[in-house]
Amino acid sequence: MFGCDCFYWSQITEFCFSDHQPFSLPAQIPQWPQGQGFATERINLGELEVIKITQFESVWSCSLLHGKKNGATFYRPVGIPDGFYCLGHYCQSNDRPLRGYVLVACDANTQRPEVGHLSRPKSVPPALRQPLNYSLVWSTNSHDDGVGYFWLPNPPTGYKAMGVVVTNKPEEPSVDEVRCVRADLTEKCETCDLIISSDSKTFENRFQVWNTRPCKRGMLCKGVSIGTFYCGTYLNSDDDLLDVACLKNLDSTLHAMPNLDQIHALIEHYGPAVFFHPDEDYLPSSVQWFFKNGALLYQEGKDQGEQIDYRASNLPIGGQNDGEYWIDLPNDDDARNNIKRGDLESAELYVHVKPALGGTFTDIAMWVFCPFNGPATLKVGLMSFPMTKIGQHVGDWEHFTLRISNFTGELWQVFFSEHSGGRWVDASDLEFIEGNRPIVYSSKHGHASYPHPGTYLQGSTKLGIGVRNDVARSKYYVDSSKKYQLVAAEYLGDGIVTEPHWLQFMREWGPTIIYDSRSEVDKIINHLPFFVRFSVENIFDLFPTELYGEEGPTGPKEKDNWLGDEIC
Repeated sequence: MFGCDCFYWSQITEFCFSDHQPFSLPAQIPQWPQGQGFATERINLGELEVIKITQFESVWSCSLLHGKKNGATFYRPVGIPDGFYCLGHYCQSNDRPLRGYVLVACDANTQRPEVGHLSRPKSVPPALRQPLNYSLVWSTNSHDDGVGYFWLPNPPTGYKAMGVVVTNKPEEPSVDEVRCVRADLTEKCETCDLIISSDSKTFENRFQVWNTRPCKRGMLCKGVSIGTFYCGTYLNSDDDLLDVACLKNLDSTLHAMPNLDQIHALIEHYGPAVFFHPDEDYLPSSVQWFFKNGALLYQEGKDQGEQIDYRASNLPIGGQNDGEYWIDLPNDDDARNNIKRGDLESAELYVHVKPALGGTFTDIAMWVFCPFNGPATLKVGLMSFPMTKIGQHVGDWEHFTLRISNFTGELWQVFFSEHSGGRWVDASDLEFIEGNRPIVYSSKHGHASYPHPGTYLQGSTKLGIGVRNDVARSKYYVDSSKKYQLVAAEYLGDGIVTEPHWLQFMREWGPTIIYDSRSEVDKIINHLPFFVRFSVENIFDLFPTELYGEEGPTGPKEKDNWLGDEIC
């Protein structure tokens, strides 16, 4: 069951992967303002102290196709400080610069008692223990030289394995190679981001490697990613059957999170330049400008709207989105058209800072407000059809999120919100401007965020049918490193950051409108060749809900990612 001949395997050498160089940010990371535990390279999780290791030695490499630089390389962490122990090995695909980490751990109560936050009774077992032995999960043909062997640690009773060990020899690894963690210091993890997979259709020969992450993620969750991988010949959908776990942060102080001064320093250093399309008709504005220029508050059962005070003091706050109130544009045509265009000069980013992955990372979510979302453009093959109304709605909230490592203060990833979805992009795949500031491109009329210029299709990329999202650099941009307002950072405690009144408005920032979108699309379908009509009619059902204008968008605090992790 362990043999496979569907990969091309090679023992890794410095020559054959000499271009797989480590990635570093364009500019040096500054000295951050003084604080407690942020960017000190060590984080205490209660009974465990962990360090992030980013230096590796290659153990073994695989390639899916002869002569092509894809596949993956498996690494063993090196440079582990005395008293700390490896929890598992690291894997990365070969199509990007080497950039990753694994956490190594020590028992904070026995190895370094001066940093232990939680005293442990003598009767409680140690936090870390050697595995009893290993199980061979999978290997290539064991008669060839330079093959790979994948070993799962077998933990003692009451302990969990954290990751897989890879060797290029058939001998079972030493039990001193890794440590297992006491079960109460761990949480369940799940697979994500398939790294490599054989193309075999039989379970006996199929082999797959995934990254792992905590099952529960978000601002209040304690799961900590270790950076290790999981592998096997198949994956059972039952999370309880995953043979590895992640760590748990039991230190409620979240001492590694940045303080207020450090937050501002991070934003000033990493705050992206947000570029809008050269032909953008509906630019962002500040929320205050939106209110000052005539935005109205409507209540169910009342025909007339009420002018919203520029401080938003007359907005109903709290509760839930019950449809009782909503915001709309002024009734006067000139005032409506003026407010639709936005006001780039007043625009600023609204920043929510929160813990991620058990407080080992900081998420800086930056929200962009546009008074109006413009009509969409439908693409069918080489033809594009601007809509007249489909996609329009009042009050558009979009965002992107910077994920910062609390070990070093390094920008690790950026999440780009793309309408109802989005994706994480590693720092190695970002465009930068003026040092370490990423570039964020906002799509024409829809304001979704993208990492690179071009046209992104929302629909069927295979058929070339869907909604166009055009992004490009222009003279219209917002420098979020300077033009921002910190609106929430709950972990800092009460009174540190004052949330603006409008942030508590939990209803819709635009009226509920149902466009006759089917009729508009039908006019386009009737002008298309017969052989593409069926595809367009099917893709119509894949359009996002707000494209039909069925309901007004809600504000940042009503979004799932306010408390939870980003959609991915």
